[in-house]
Amino acid sequence: MSAFERVIGLVAGGIGAAGVALAAAGAHIAPGRSLDQAALIALVHAPAIFAVLAGGRSGLLRPLPALVAAGGFAAGTLLFSGQLALRVLADFSLFRMAAPTGGFILMGAWIVAALAALTSPRSS
Repeated sequence: MSAFERVIGLVAGGIGAAGVALAAAGAHIAPGRSLDQAALIALVHAPAIFAVLAGGRSGLLRPLPALVAAGGFAAGTLLFSGQLALRVLADFSLFRMAAPTGGFILMGAWIVAALAALTSPRSS
């Protein structure tokens, strides 16, 4: 496993843990605010990161696009969920368009993941 894969895997674990924490905070600290959306994005994308990493290593997905998709999922989730959470919990903004930028990165990463599957060298 490459150093990049290890770092992205570590980030994915952190994103998953943050998703659980955000869901709890949304229920107890700030109900009705944006924490539910932040938790959802984190909890969906943490396993997606692990899935595309595993798919790239197994040959189910083309390896380089799988790595790009995993990195996009990580970066997009950190921006999108991070911005929503920081805005609610700390009244702080990363930068003006952090959440939309993260969302566009996530959409792009999903497209790259689809292309990694479509162009996979492994046949069934």
